[in-house]
Parts: sequence; structure tokens; C-alpha cells
Amino acid sequence: MSDEEAPKIDPVTGIATTGHDWDGVTELNHPLPRWWLWIFYGTIVFALGYWILYPSWPLISGAVGGVFGWHSRAAVVEEVGALRATRAPMVAQLAGVPIDKVSSDAALFDFTLAYGRAAFGDNCAPCHGPGGGGARGYPNLVDDDWLWGGTLDAIETTITHGVRNENADSRPGSMPAFGRDGTLTAPEIATVAQYVRSLAGFPVPSGTDLAAGKALFVQHCVLCHGPDGRGKRDVGSANLTDAVWLYGSDFNTLVATITNGRGGSMPDWSARLDPTTIKALAVYVHSLGGGE
Repeated sequence: MSDEEAPKIDPVTGIATTGHDWDGVTELNHPLPRWWLWIFYGTIVFALGYWILYPSWPLISGAVGGVFGWHSRAAVVEEVGALRATRAPMVAQLAGVPIDKVSSDAALFDFTLAYGRAAFGDNCAPCHGPGGGGARGYPNLVDDDWLWGGTLDAIETTITHGVRNENADSRPGSMPAFGRDGTLTAPEIATVAQYVRSLAGFPVPSGTDLAAGKALFVQHCVLCHGPDGRGKRDVGSANLTDAVWLYGSDFNTLVATITNGRGGSMPDWSARLDPTTIKALAVYVHSLGGGE
């Protein structure tokens, strides 16, 4: 549209057009509201100010520092330092109290639970769940079924050294792969699996030779699980009579367990957490409901 041409007026709306027309569809000249434009211009000014005051533009080996010299990492370090300073008196008190005496002081016990809950969320929840309920292959910490014991001392030891890792003091024990190493044949594994399920009260198919299953169990499983199948805490073997099974109790899962073995690992938390934090974790886990 030339400067000399008068703007065309849309006959329906009475609004001037831009002169653009596509297949009979005419574009109306509807300018943006002034308030919207001022807000838009304000955001541009804000962005320019932000680029000057705060870290923004990347450089080859860093970024523009900004006039204020503020950095998010430094802010986090400062906040964490302030938190540690606030906690320091109670942490020092916790460090000097035996783990079985923590609950004797109500204020210390409340602090320990809060401290342990935070540490659990940061370190343990990815495997055991935010509430400690566990998942297949990861123990449930809210029940009273423990492989190595659920006392405060036992829990603290497990957290400190972990399970089946490089730490020489970690909890030992892994289940052999009876099928993969050729110790048992597939029919023998099926037979002993049905016998093991019967120990926990699960129904087995009629005609199952439980006597043969028991004989195989006595020959290959008693050493770790005991003659009654209730397990042994010194080797971390599972109690097979309570129907609380880490990897599932259905027949096919049990066959896979006997065939391929099991041996999950838990980190050596003493390499990552200080003893006081581990103590708080043990107290918190013990309080979840399954502590002995």
C-alpha cells in the first residue's frame, strides 16, 4: 500500500485493513494494546539489565560474571553452610550419645528423626522408596522381616558397611546359581521350588512330590536356610516360611531364583556419609515400624 492510498475499511467491522488479502480473506489492522506493548518493552529492558547484573553470556572457559558477582553455586554453598551451623550443636550431641540412648532425650530424638529422614530421602529413597516400603529386589524397611537383623546396632552396621560390596566388612552371602552351574536339573529345580513354596503355605499342584523336594532342599539348601527354612542372619539368608520374599513368590520367579541365583548389592555408606549421619539414618529406619 502506497502512502498516498487511503486505508481500506472493512465493510463488516468498520476497521481499517492492512491491505493484505489472501483468497478474499482480508487482514484487519488491529494494533496490539498499548499496555501489552509497554509490558513487552519492559521485558526487553529487564533482560538487558539481567545480562549486566548477573552471570549470563557464556565464554570459552566460563561466563560473564555480572556486576553483582552472584552465582547460584555459591548461594547453595552458603545456605548449606548456614544449615550445618544451625544443626551443629544437636549433631555434636547426637555424635556423643550411644545409639540405643538417643530416644531417651525427646528433643534429641525428634532432631535425629528429622535429620535421618532428610538423609534417607537423599540417599536411600531411590531404592527403598520414599516411605521405606521397598520394591522387588529392594527390602521393605517398614515390616519386621530382616535378613541381618532389625535392631538399632544391626541396622547401623548394615548401613555402615553395606551388603556384598568391596568393603571387607560388608554383609556377606549370595545365593548360588543351582541351575546355571549344573548343580540341579530343570525338573529338580521345579520340584524343590514347589517344596519351598509349600513351606510358606502356598498351594502346590496335586501330585507334587514334596518328599523329593524336601530331600533336594536338605541336600542343597539347609546349609544357608536352616532345616526349617527360616534362614540364618549370619549369612543373610531369607526366611522361606513367612511369604515375605524379596524377589516374588510365584513359581516362575522362584524357579528363576534357584536357577540363576541372587546377590544384590548395597553401597558402603561409610565411604559417603559420616558416622553421625549413619546413626541418624539407623534411628530413622528403625522408627519406620519394623525395628526390633
